[in-house]
Amino acid sequence: QLQLVESGGGLVQPGGSLRLSCVVSAETIDYYAIGWFRQAPGKEREGVSCISMDGTANYAETVKGRFTISRDNAKRTVYLQMDSLRPEDTGVYYCATTWRACLKDSVFPSWGQGTQVTVSS
Repeated sequence: QLQLVESGGGLVQPGGSLRLSCVVSAETIDYYAIGWFRQAPGKEREGVSCISMDGTANYAETVKGRFTISRDNAKRTVYLQMDSLRPEDTGVYYCATTWRACLKDSVFPSWGQGTQVTVSS
């Protein structure tokens, strides 16, 4: 099973930015799609964004236009640039892998341990 390590979380004021990183312990991530998820206290985990092996990205409606997902296959790393952060973006952010493409019914068997993002003044 793959190991994923997230980093880049922290405390930020509303309107601020953070960039999360997800490093995958694989010889290559070329054939993986990688998603970002988040879980706020007392709420279910939700999908935030996902990037397929061909670079196609999708976003939850709540983050569209504010978050940008990208990947650097040479570094085996996927990034989530988060701008114009809001208090409702607070939560633990996880990355996870699936095979090739981000589909509605994709199964994500490998997960990281999560990184905390807190948006508060």
